[in-house]
Amino acid sequence: MFFYLSKTFWAFAQPLNFAIVLLLAALVAALFGRKRLSVTGSALAFLVLALSAWTSAGALLLNPLEERYPRPPPPDTVNGIVVLGGGFEGAINLARGGYDLNRAGDRFVEAAVLARRYPSAKIVVSGGLGSMLLDGEEDATTAARLLTALGVAPDRLILEGKSRDTYENALFARELVAPKAGETWLLVTSAFHMPRSMALFAKVGFTVVPWPVDYRTSGREGVGLFTDNTADSLQNTTMAIREWIGLVAYWLSGRIDTPFPGPAP
Repeated sequence: MFFYLSKTFWAFAQPLNFAIVLLLAALVAALFGRKRLSVTGSALAFLVLALSAWTSAGALLLNPLEERYPRPPPPDTVNGIVVLGGGFEGAINLARGGYDLNRAGDRFVEAAVLARRYPSAKIVVSGGLGSMLLDGEEDATTAARLLTALGVAPDRLILEGKSRDTYENALFARELVAPKAGETWLLVTSAFHMPRSMALFAKVGFTVVPWPVDYRTSGREGVGLFTDNTADSLQNTTMAIREWIGLVAYWLSGRIDTPFPGPAP
């Protein structure tokens, strides 16, 4: 139920869709002669789009998440590497049988790099279909093609293709791996996604070392207009709002213990 509620809410809450809903409401208000409501809805829609696409708001919201878990020095020994899905174009790969990457594809590039650095480590890829409506190939299936093509031996791969969200990533990965005390496992995911991921892995009893990738900010952004191209700014704002809402929702539902998880002091 949590999965379906979260997906439905986010379908309307993301900035672009929210602005469209506001514009539709403004149009309906205009048709019924409610001029003030129509103007208010149109103005709010413009404000949402302008802040999301023309300002540095997205970067400013993302940066605290990305800085929360800095990458540690490389461990001497690593038993395994857990890579969270979300880095592939599932619909394209299902149709074409390739391994096309999206902006989060750094997760799998880094997985290949780490596989070479730690040749005895197992590689766990956790990622199924996270959409209610769109069809696509599970990231775990695509990752197997990509990583083996890059020279990773198939017997090193542990594939989990049923998870639909980060909670299920953590739960199903732990069930597959059954980590032992004293083992070192790296967790590879986008930097902005690391706080929620680390909290969820801790919650299910899977101790991992954060290995953030896919940074979206430089850490030098200030308040400003037109600091990036509009498409990237809109995507940054969308991802930031989604992640902050996700943290609060997971905290309120009891899946994590704090709305802004961080390293132990």
